[in-house]
Amino acid sequence: MNNQEIAKKIIDALGGRENVNSVAHCATRLRVMVKDEGKINKEVIENLEKVQGAFFNSGQYQIIFGTGTVNKMYDEVVALGLPTSSKDDMKAEAAKQGNWFQRAIRTFGDVFVPIIPVIVATGLFMGVRGLFNALEMPLPGDFATYTQILTDTAFIILPGLVVWSTFRVFGGNPAVGIVLGMMLVSGSLPNAWVVASGGEVTAMNFFGFIPVVGLQGSVLPAFIIGVVGAKFEKAVRKVVPDVIDLLVTPFVTLLVMSILGLFVIGPVFHIVENYILIGTKAILGLPLGLGGFLIGGVHQLIVVSGVHHIFNLLEVQLLAADHANPFNAIITAAMTAQGAATVAVGVKTKNPKLKTLAFPAALSAFLGITEPAIFGVNLRFRKPFFLSLIAGAIGGGLASILGLAGNGSGITIIPGTMLYVGNGQLAQYLLMVAVSFALGFALTYMFGYEDEKEVATEVETERLVQEETTGNIPAALQNETLVTPIVGDVVALADVNDPVFSSGAMGQGIGAGVIQRGEFIGGVGHPEMGHYYVARHPMDIEKEFNGVCPFHKGCLEGYAAGPSLEARTGVRGENIELNNPVWDVQAYYIAQAAVNATVTFRPDVIVFGGGVMAQQHMLDRVREKFTSLLNGYLPVPDVRDYIVTPAVAGNGSATLGNFVLAKEVSK
Repeated sequence: MNNQEIAKKIIDALGGRENVNSVAHCATRLRVMVKDEGKINKEVIENLEKVQGAFFNSGQYQIIFGTGTVNKMYDEVVALGLPTSSKDDMKAEAAKQGNWFQRAIRTFGDVFVPIIPVIVATGLFMGVRGLFNALEMPLPGDFATYTQILTDTAFIILPGLVVWSTFRVFGGNPAVGIVLGMMLVSGSLPNAWVVASGGEVTAMNFFGFIPVVGLQGSVLPAFIIGVVGAKFEKAVRKVVPDVIDLLVTPFVTLLVMSILGLFVIGPVFHIVENYILIGTKAILGLPLGLGGFLIGGVHQLIVVSGVHHIFNLLEVQLLAADHANPFNAIITAAMTAQGAATVAVGVKTKNPKLKTLAFPAALSAFLGITEPAIFGVNLRFRKPFFLSLIAGAIGGGLASILGLAGNGSGITIIPGTMLYVGNGQLAQYLLMVAVSFALGFALTYMFGYEDEKEVATEVETERLVQEETTGNIPAALQNETLVTPIVGDVVALADVNDPVFSSGAMGQGIGAGVIQRGEFIGGVGHPEMGHYYVARHPMDIEKEFNGVCPFHKGCLEGYAAGPSLEARTGVRGENIELNNPVWDVQAYYIAQAAVNATVTFRPDVIVFGGGVMAQQHMLDRVREKFTSLLNGYLPVPDVRDYIVTPAVAGNGSATLGNFVLAKEVSK
């Protein structure tokens, strides 16, 4: 199947072009904004060639194709008429979705994701410099200074980057944001790191009582200043005349926000940030690696929920404070286990399509992107995902016990090795990765996955169809009389293994059975004839009555069982007047059941039991509706002999009893 054919099937499964608001893509996923999620045929999409998984998150239906392929599929669906949208437009629409916590975490992600590449590059620079030190290769003075510029600059100006990005996300002028952020680390202010080291440099006391230092390495204060500053700038712009906006708005914004930032927001939220760091380090420092065990066990669950960007804030804070990031090693363990579980599925399965899906998804995980492994393979089969959480927890605990901490963030597993080259922890890091991989693979291979057993292969099915078409039937079968293999037993309602029904909470329901050769058809499971789908009566459509079945709309039981009478009228059935039109509605559905049974089974007689049908007026209504609906399509006996009720005094609604009575009538 080529890309264009796949694209056509995707559009059809999305509910057609008319159900799509817009489409965009990221590095691995096609992101679709749909009007009605209920119209998406998820099973079709997930089983299409080249699709590695699909899920609904953040207001978007996201289809995973992987790097490279997603660009081609995007071009195809756009060429076929799907409306396009920028990633910013998609984010704006998605921001309206989810609860306040999810929206807050998405906002953190939008702010910190653009900064992460700078932190990644800085970590790699630190790794290279550390490699020289590990090899005992002294750097010339000028080159040593240059490497220090590479490794220190990002953390020195970090508040400027954070305020810039926050202004961008919240609709302020990013240029104003970055200048405001650089004011927070101005060289005219005492350096926060030098003051904290207890040297000769001390904090400045403004007005004699406000201690002020630069905010080098601070993240949370810069974020809050950015949020308040962007909103303040927009508020000022609304009241300033356009003719002087260029002069007044930046001036007022920088003046007011620099004062608030240095004297109010900065000092207050610097204290809050310190407490967050203390709490984070306390969790990471729990004895016996418990902190790493907990974080490693839940990290990939948090990825599924879409709120994993909270780790970006914590990682950046740790790096700014200590130039060490314990989260990176723990997250690496969780991601390694996830990829290993996917490898185990790929090795064990005999399904070629699943193999071609699993191995590229695992490679993506080992390069730092686990979504294809999670949504395309592991979560789809459940056990591999949850077993990988166990392996990730153990690997995370080991990372904590070994004291692993990278000197950067944003890269893990294979590329993440560079974060441990210069700090002397490479051997321990590789050990942790090996243990996490071994556990994830072994647990999944032994307990997490088995191919589904197929009833018949495609080749066998094709052969049988060919024999039937050509008349080439084996001699042993030519004179064979075929009978149904599903003769079984009748089960009492009270014995049904579902408390919703066995308790009688849904009334006695509608139990239907077919008698064949003196016995009811049963087998692996009793036929759910009470859940036939039926056409809605115009009165139910007008009043938007969707039935009382708790599992699905549109079935016979939901519209015609006893509780539906009370749901429509507010009155129990025995108290409803005979001239109430609801009886005709009820008869309409029961007659449909009789028509369905007639065209499906061609029975000799249809026996209706239960309290509702025990009333002569209902029997007459059903017979009349049946005759009208069948409309002479099939020859049937006289309707008075064909549709009957058991002539038993006190006929009630006990399903098992009605089945017994039906057997007696049919003899």
